[in-house]
Amino acid sequence: MKLSEFRFDLPQNLIALNPTENREDARMMVVNRKNKTIEHKKFTDIIDYFGEGDVLVTNNTKVFPARLYGNKEKTGAQIEVFLLRELNREHRLWDVLVDPARKIRVGNKLYFGDSDLVAEVIDNTTSRGRTIRFLYDGDHDALMQAIHELGETPLPDEIRFKRAATEDDRDRFQTIYAEHVGAVAAPTAGLHFSKIVMKRMELNGAQFTPITLHVGLGTFRQVDVEDLTKHKTDSEHFMINEATCNYVNEAIDNKKQVLAVGTTVMKALESSVSASGHLKPINSWTDKFIFPPYEFKIPTALLTNFHLPESILLMMASAFGGHELITEAYKQAIKEKYRFFSYGDVMLII
Repeated sequence: MKLSEFRFDLPQNLIALNPTENREDARMMVVNRKNKTIEHKKFTDIIDYFGEGDVLVTNNTKVFPARLYGNKEKTGAQIEVFLLRELNREHRLWDVLVDPARKIRVGNKLYFGDSDLVAEVIDNTTSRGRTIRFLYDGDHDALMQAIHELGETPLPDEIRFKRAATEDDRDRFQTIYAEHVGAVAAPTAGLHFSKIVMKRMELNGAQFTPITLHVGLGTFRQVDVEDLTKHKTDSEHFMINEATCNYVNEAIDNKKQVLAVGTTVMKALESSVSASGHLKPINSWTDKFIFPPYEFKIPTALLTNFHLPESILLMMASAFGGHELITEAYKQAIKEKYRFFSYGDVMLII
C-alpha cells in the first residue's frame, strides 16, 4: 500500500491534550471485522466482550522521565537531551537526541539541575543523535533516581508544544501495571484500564498476562516514503516469558480470544510466532513493521487509541481491521468528535 492511503484531515482540536478525569472514562468505538459494523460505546463496556478463557495481553513497560533540560559548559547555552536508551550500564553510556544539535559537539560537557548531573558527549550518531556518558559516582539505581528527579515526562510533541508537562503526567502517562523501566512513550491503549475494570474482567474469567516491549521514538517517527515496503522502523527491545506463552497458546487451542492491548503488544506477539502458529518465549529486538495486507497469527482482537494520519500505528490498525473498514471508522470518529492520540479515546477491533 501507499503512504497517501493513510492521509486524512484531522482537526487539531480533536487531539486530546489531557487525559480524562478517570482512566476508564474514555469513549470506545467497537469495530466488528466479520460483520463490518461500527458501534459507539464507553470503555467500561469492554467488560462485556471478554469472559472465561479469554486472554488479554498487556505491555508492562514503564515510562521514565526521558527529557532532560540542562546547560552547556562555558557558554551556558540551554540544551535539551532526550534519553533514548541505555547502551552500557557499567560505563553509563546512553543513546540520546539533542536540541539544538548544531551546538552540541563531541567533548562538550552538559550540566543538569544545579550541576547535580553531568554528562560528556563522546560520539555523534545521527544529525540530532549523540552518545553521552554520565559522569556519576553513585550506582545505577542512584543515577536513575537522579534522572527521575531532574527529567520531564516525555509527552509527544503534539501535546507538549501546546502545554507543559505536569506532575500529574508522571502518573497518567503510565499504565497502572507498568513494571519494567525502559520506555520513552506510553503503550497508550493500556492507559484506560483501572484496577476496578481489570478486577471485574478477571471475575468474569478473563486472564491478564504481560509482555514487555520498551516503546521507542520510532513509534512516532514520520514515514517519508510513499512505498511502504521501503520504510524501516527502529528496533525495540521486547521480552515474552513462558507463562504468557502458556496462557496465549491455551487460548488459541481452545478457540478463545486473545486481545492485544495496544499496537506494541501486537508487534511483540507477531514477532515471536512458532511454525505451528503458537507464541514462543523470547528476549530480543524487533523492527517489525505491519501494514496491509498482513495475515495475523496470534491476536483475535486489538485495543488501540485513535492515531494520527500517516502513522505506523494507524497502518497496523488498518492491517488488523481491514483498510476500508478502519477508514470508515476514522471518518465516523471525526464526525462524532472522538478524542485522538495518546490521551484520547479508544477503539476495540473484534
